[in-house]
Amino acid sequence: MSWNGPPHRLSSGVVVVSLSLRKLKFLLLRAYRNWDFPKGLVEAGEEPIDAALREVREETTLDDLSFDWGLAYMDTGPYNKGKISRYYIARSKETRVLLPVNPDLGVPEHHEACWVDFNKALSMASPRLKPVVEWAHATIIHESLHKP
Repeated sequence: MSWNGPPHRLSSGVVVVSLSLRKLKFLLLRAYRNWDFPKGLVEAGEEPIDAALREVREETTLDDLSFDWGLAYMDTGPYNKGKISRYYIARSKETRVLLPVNPDLGVPEHHEACWVDFNKALSMASPRLKPVVEWAHATIIHESLHKP
């Protein structure tokens, strides 16, 4: 009997946002023509939230994330040979993003990083990511409207 591994692979990442000057901005990273949030595969024995934090740090050098909206997450449907991506939402006070060289690749994983507003994020996101952008935006707006 052969074992083919789990039915899907889990990738974990963070919708990183900035709220400086009370303007909501989303951090998007570009690899080739595709824009996404910082994310990567969850390693064996690693919790998805820990993988998400590690990936943000490895891909952007940001390490001051605060999970102001709790640890709620959204999973995407399966794509790319059954991979599922899980996204959390966190705020970063730091907006200077570096794209360090990935030691395994010898080059940065991403070609570009930018902070954009909700409408721009929605227009740049792939169909797989649009629901994540909408969910994150709705979560943030809902919470800010209901704070005392």
